[in-house]
Amino acid sequence: MNKLLKNSIWILIAALGAAAVGGIALNRGESINTLWFVTAALCVYAIAYRFYAAWIAATVLAVDETRATPAERLDNGRDFVPTNKWIVFGHHFAAIAGPGPLVGPTLAAQFGYLPGTLWILFGAVLGGCVQDMVTLFLSTRRDAKSLGQMARDELGALGGTAALIGTFAIMIILIAVLGLVVVNAMKHSPWATATVSATIPIAMIVGLYMRSFRPGQVLEASALGVALLLLSVMGGGWIDHNPTLRTWFDHEGLTLAWWVMAYGFAAAILPVWLLLAPRDYLSTYVKLGTITLLAVAIIMLQPTVKMPAVTQFIDGTGPIFGGKLFPFVFITIACGAISGFHALIASGTTPKLLSNERDIRMIGYGGMLLESFVAIMAMMAATVLDPGVFFAINSPAGVVGKEAIDAVAKISSWGFPVTVDQMQLLANQMGEATLFARTGGAPSLAVGMASIFGSAFGESMLALWYHFAIMFEAIFILTTLDAGTRVGRFMLQDMLGNIWPKLAETSWMPSVVLTSALVVAGWGYFLYIGVIDPNGGVNILWPLFGIANQMLAAIALCVATGILIKSDKLKYAWVTGLPLTWLVTITSAAAWEKIASDNIRIGFFSAANDLADKLAAGALPPEKAAVTPQLIFNLHLDGWLTLFFVVLLWLIVFDMLRVCSRYLAGKPVLPLTESPHTQSRLVEDWVRD
Repeated sequence: MNKLLKNSIWILIAALGAAAVGGIALNRGESINTLWFVTAALCVYAIAYRFYAAWIAATVLAVDETRATPAERLDNGRDFVPTNKWIVFGHHFAAIAGPGPLVGPTLAAQFGYLPGTLWILFGAVLGGCVQDMVTLFLSTRRDAKSLGQMARDELGALGGTAALIGTFAIMIILIAVLGLVVVNAMKHSPWATATVSATIPIAMIVGLYMRSFRPGQVLEASALGVALLLLSVMGGGWIDHNPTLRTWFDHEGLTLAWWVMAYGFAAAILPVWLLLAPRDYLSTYVKLGTITLLAVAIIMLQPTVKMPAVTQFIDGTGPIFGGKLFPFVFITIACGAISGFHALIASGTTPKLLSNERDIRMIGYGGMLLESFVAIMAMMAATVLDPGVFFAINSPAGVVGKEAIDAVAKISSWGFPVTVDQMQLLANQMGEATLFARTGGAPSLAVGMASIFGSAFGESMLALWYHFAIMFEAIFILTTLDAGTRVGRFMLQDMLGNIWPKLAETSWMPSVVLTSALVVAGWGYFLYIGVIDPNGGVNILWPLFGIANQMLAAIALCVATGILIKSDKLKYAWVTGLPLTWLVTITSAAAWEKIASDNIRIGFFSAANDLADKLAAGALPPEKAAVTPQLIFNLHLDGWLTLFFVVLLWLIVFDMLRVCSRYLAGKPVLPLTESPHTQSRLVEDWVRD
C-alpha cells in the first residue's frame, strides 16, 4: 500500500510537471502566469533528484558512505577539514552561484522567455547537475585533486597538460569578469559596499565561534550570523543616508578593484574555516532568503509574463547582443544550466571539506538544482517587466541612440512601446537619475525584483527594494570570486608541483603565498583593464566569459567520460558523453562565429578591423578616438583567446578518444589514480555512539 501511494505521488508530480512544461512551451498569443514556471521547475527538479540523481549515485558512481574522504584522511586544519554537510552545502552553493544565473537569463530574455527557460530546466538536470556531482565524486576519490591534475593523471601528458593550461587560463578570465561585475555593482553605491564589506568580519566572527568558542554549535553560529547580516543590511542603508559616513564607502571603480584584489588574496591564504567557508555559508542565507522571498511573492501575486515566448530577435538582430538563437542562448546562459566553473569548485575546495560520500548527491546535484531555480527566478523577474522597459534598460546607447526620445522611438518601432515619461517615473521610483542604457543585466533584474517585492510588500519602498537587489547581486558575485581565487591557487600549486613537488603542498605557506599572489595578479590585470575601459569592459568580456565557461564544462565532461570508460563502465558513459557532445557542438559553433563572422556586432576581429578603419579615416569623435587603440587591442586579445581555447578543447577531446579507444582495444593506458579504500572512522564513531 505504501509503495502504491509513493508511486501515485510521483506519477502525479510527473503529470503536473509535464502539464506545466507543456503550458509554457505551447502557449502562443495569450498571457501566461509565472506560477507555471515555478510549478514546471519544482516538478522537473524533484523527479530528476529523486530518480536520475539517485540512479547515477548508486549505479554509475557506486557511492560508498563507509569510505574515508580526503577531508578525514588528510585533515590539516587549514584546507582539508571534515565539515558539517549543511555548511559544505552552503559553501558549495555560495561558491558556484555567481552572476551567471542572474545576469545570463536576463540578457537571454531578448530571445523571449521560452528558449532560455527550456535550456535552464533540461540543461541543468541532464548536464549541469551531472557534471557537478560526477566531478565532485571523482575528485573525492582522488585526494581532492583539481580538474586539470585529474586530466593529466588519467589522460596523459598531452591532454592533461592542455587541460591544465586551458582550465587555469579560463579560470583567470572567469574571475576577472566576476570581479568586474561586482566592482560595477558597488561603484558609487555606499549601501552595497558597506553591506558587502561587513560580511567579511561577520564571517570571521562566525568561523571563530564554531571553531573556538562553541565548537559544533552550528545552529547557534547560524543564528548569530544571520542576525548580524540583517543588521549589516539595515546598517548599510543608514550609512547610505549619513552624509559623513557614506563618503567612506563611496568609491570609484579602480579603488574598489584594488580592494577586491586584496580580498581575493586574503581569502586564498587564510584557513578555510576562518573566512571562506563561514562567509559563503552566511551569504547563502542572503541568497536563499531572497530567492525564497521572491518565490513567495510570485506565488502570492502570480504576475503575468509580458515578454513574448519568442521574439523577432532570434534571427541575430537583437539589440542587447548580436548572434542568433543557436548557439548564443546556450552561451549566454551558462550558470543556471551548465557551467564549467562549477567543476573547478567541485574539484578544488568542496572535496577538501566533504566528510562523507553519501552527501555527494545532495551537494553536487542538489546544489546545481538550486542554482538552476535561481536562474528561473531571474528569468521571471526580467520577463514580467514591460518589454519596452526591458529593452530600454538593457539596449546600449550605440544601438538605440543617446537621447531618450530617440531610444523610445527606436524601441517602439520594434513593437515594444515605451515612453520617456514612463522611464523617468520608473527611475524616480527606484531612486535613480535614469535607467536608460543600463546594460549588463543587473539593473533590469533589480528593477524586476523590486517591482515584484514592491507589489507584494509595499510599493512605497521601491527604492529600498531596488538597492537591496543590487546588493544581493553583488554578494552573489563576490562569494564566487573568493572561492575561484582559492581554486586557482590549488590549480597553480598542482601545476608547479610537477616541476617542484614541494610547491604542490597546500599547507606549505611560502607556496600558498606565492601561488595566491600569482593568481590574483593574473585576474587582477584583466580586472584593471576592464575597469579603465570607457565602454565598461563587460561588453567585450562577457561573450568570451560564456564561451570559456562552457568549454571548461566540456573539458570536465571529457575527463569524466574517460574515467568512466577506464573504470569498465562503457555502458554508462552516455551519462556524461551526451552533454559533452552537445557542449562541444555549441562552443565550437559560437567560437567560430566570434572569430570568423564579418558582422561587427558578433566577430571580434571584424569589430576590431572596423574600428581600425574608422580611426584611420578620422571618422571617430575625438573622445572615442582616444580610447579606440585600447578597444582594438581588447578585441584582438579576445579573438586570439577564443581560438586558443577552442584548439585546446578539441585537443583534449581527441586525446580522450585516443585513450578510450586504446583501453577498449586492450592496449596499455595510464592506470586509474583512485585512492585505496580506507574505512571511515567518522562513520564508525557515529555508529558506535
